[in-house]
Amino acid sequence: MLKSLRACAAAMLFFLSGALALQAAEPPRSGNKVFDRAVELVVKNFHDASAMDRFTEAVQREVHDPRTPVTATSQDARVNAAIGTVLASLQASHTGHFQPDTIDYFELADVFRFAIRDDLRRLFPPDGDVRYPGIGMVARQGNGLWFVSDVYDGSPAARAGILTGDEIISVDGAPYRQIASFRDKVGKQVEVKLRRRPDAEPVTLKVQVESLRPLPMFEKAIADSATLFERDGRKIGYIRLWTLAARNSMGAVAEALAEGKLKDADGLVLDLRGRWGGGSSDAAELFVGDTPPFRLVDRDGETMFANVRWRRPVVAIIDEGSRSGLEVFAYALKVNKVPLVGARSAGALLAGRAFLLPDDSLLEIAVSDAIIGDNIRLEGSGVQPDIPVPFSLPYAAGADPQREAAIEEMRRILARG
Repeated sequence: MLKSLRACAAAMLFFLSGALALQAAEPPRSGNKVFDRAVELVVKNFHDASAMDRFTEAVQREVHDPRTPVTATSQDARVNAAIGTVLASLQASHTGHFQPDTIDYFELADVFRFAIRDDLRRLFPPDGDVRYPGIGMVARQGNGLWFVSDVYDGSPAARAGILTGDEIISVDGAPYRQIASFRDKVGKQVEVKLRRRPDAEPVTLKVQVESLRPLPMFEKAIADSATLFERDGRKIGYIRLWTLAARNSMGAVAEALAEGKLKDADGLVLDLRGRWGGGSSDAAELFVGDTPPFRLVDRDGETMFANVRWRRPVVAIIDEGSRSGLEVFAYALKVNKVPLVGARSAGALLAGRAFLLPDDSLLEIAVSDAIIGDNIRLEGSGVQPDIPVPFSLPYAAGADPQREAAIEEMRRILARG
C-alpha cells in the first residue's frame, strides 16, 4: 500500500513539474514594444493551445536571429517581417498584421470597429467613422506589378472605366500606393495610367478621389451590382455580396430581389466572391430557408418589415475571396443542391478578433474554432465548386469567365424548365 502511495506521489510530482515546465516555456521578449505586444496577444488569445510550441520556437528564432535579431531598436520593416513570420507559424486564417498604408487596414478597422471602439475617435477624428482616401478599387501584386483585382460597383473607379486585370503603371506620375497615392486629394481627380494587355500602349483615366467609408461603401456596392441579363428570352439576375459584415448586406440583397432591379428575374446568379466574410451564419436562409415569406404592412399599404424568401433558381459563384461567413453561406447552398461555379473557397473559417498594437497597426487573431453541423470544419479545406472555372487576373480587361459560366449554367437550368 505504501509503495503504491509513493508511486502515485511520484507520478503527481512528475505531472506538476511538467506543468510548471510548460508554464515556464514562454516566448522570449525582444524589448521591442510592438513585437512583444503582438506575441503577448497571441499567447493570451489564439484559439489553439497546441500551436504554442511552434509559435514559441518561431519567436525564439526571430529574437535570437544572428543576422538581424528583433531588438528594442529594430526598425519598422524588420519588426513587421518578424511579426509576419511568427504569425505564419500558427498556420491559421484570421491571423494577420495590417499597416495603415493598406486598404485592408481600413476595411478591417471598420469590420472590427466594436473591438477597437475605444480608439476610433483618436484614429479617425473627429467622429470615429473609419475613412480613407481612395477610388474604390483594390489591386494585387504579381511579379512586381500591380493588377486591379476588385472594382467596387458604383465606385469612382468603376465609373471611370477601370477594369479588373488592368496593370496599374502610375497614379499622377508616381508609383501606385494603396493609400498614399490618394492622400490629400479627396475631391480632386487623379490620373491613373493603366495597361490592358502586356504589349498595349498605356491608357490614362481621370478618376475622382473620395473619402471612403468601408462598410457603407460595401452596402452601396452590393446594391449597385444588381444587374439583369437576358438569355433566350429569360431574365437572369446577378448580384455580388462583397461582404456580410455590413449591417445591411443581406438587406440590400433582399431589397433588390423583393422590389428592386431583380424582382422580375427568372433566376439568380449570386456572387459570393467577396472581400470579407463576417455576418450571420444563417444568411443563406433567404434562399434555402423553410419559413414562408412574411411582411408587416401599415395602414397606408407601406411595408414596414419583410421576411423575404427567394424561391426561384439560384447559381452561386465562389473563389478564394469567399471566406469566413461567405463560406458558411456557400456550404449551406451546396448542401441544398445549389450549383456552385468558380474555384475553391478560401478555407478560412475561424473567428477572428482585432487588436491595436502600440504603433496603431492592426493585429487580427483567430480566437475561436468554427464547426458546422456534425464536426465539419472548412478551415484549410474550403468549399469545392460543382463547376470549376479558372480565372487568370493579369490583363483580364474586365473579362469574367466565372460569371459568364454561372450565367450560362442558369440559362441551362431555365431552359430545362
